[in-house]
Amino acid sequence: MAGSLTMLRTRMLLAASACLALLLLGGAARDSMRSANSCAGQWGSLSCAGLAGAHSGASALRLIPFTGSNLLTAPMAEAASAPNDGGKRMRLGFVTYNIAKDWDLPSIIEKCKATGFEGVELRTTHAHGVEITLTPEQRAAVRKQFEESGIVLAGLGTTCEYHNPDPAQVRRNIEETKEWVKLAADLGCPGVKVRPNGLPEGVPVEKTLEQIGLALRECGEFAQQYGVQIRLEVHGGGTSLVPNVRKILDYANQPYVWVCWNSNDSDLSGDGLEANFNLVADRIGSVHMRDLYIENYPWRQLLSLLKKSGFTGFCLAEIQGSPDPERVLKYYRALWLELQR
Repeated sequence: MAGSLTMLRTRMLLAASACLALLLLGGAARDSMRSANSCAGQWGSLSCAGLAGAHSGASALRLIPFTGSNLLTAPMAEAASAPNDGGKRMRLGFVTYNIAKDWDLPSIIEKCKATGFEGVELRTTHAHGVEITLTPEQRAAVRKQFEESGIVLAGLGTTCEYHNPDPAQVRRNIEETKEWVKLAADLGCPGVKVRPNGLPEGVPVEKTLEQIGLALRECGEFAQQYGVQIRLEVHGGGTSLVPNVRKILDYANQPYVWVCWNSNDSDLSGDGLEANFNLVADRIGSVHMRDLYIENYPWRQLLSLLKKSGFTGFCLAEIQGSPDPERVLKYYRALWLELQR
């Protein structure tokens, strides 16, 4: 009789423990528990495996043997230690060029929240008004808006470029870049996007690539003092060829000079996307992505390569405006996620 009562109490305690764990873990775990046949009808066995399922639809929980010592604590301890991405994943944002070019800063933040976008690159000359002319008080106000919203200021998009044969033009762009770096630091922004914009006629290609690289070296050395990346957009006629971008990086030879992958058709030239991607895979600081309905660009392969390379920065939608921007952005996010399956 005593043995039967002990067994009954054990069964009741096991059942209560499981119910408590399921309540704590939420609906995803409860649904999974209903389908876990291995424990059905076996609550009386001390070797019975506990939870089988996923916490918040993410990583699967391991099956936990219930023993006298872990009877109540094991499910909750397992839930607490369940792995998450720890920030080690790609994130989605958009460039204000062009879908958000007419939005002020509060509208940009509101749209990000409404559509599930986590960050934004603010391109110069747009309605947000975040420019190098901002006063210290205005910079502090911008930074506060982002910090309080939880939306990330992922980058500042400039038109600074260094390919011009005129040294005075190059010098002006270098000095302007430095001002953008100081602005980024004040705003808590990790990177400044710059660009080449083509190969000047009548100038040897290698000379132009070296000139751009050396200008970037100076910018990178300055940016390093502030902990800000210089992100070279893969952009411009001839300069958008990834092998040329690789040469520019080699001439720069500076740890704070990175690449903004631009998802150009020229990425597919030569030996193809993977070969070109691998030339700069270890230096990608951000990614610009066009409309994902463009069928001739292998978006799924690009996202796979980014994951494989360990990229954990922002993929930034650089798309045209729409009369219904929230709807467009929600569809964009859904497709971006689906292409990673």
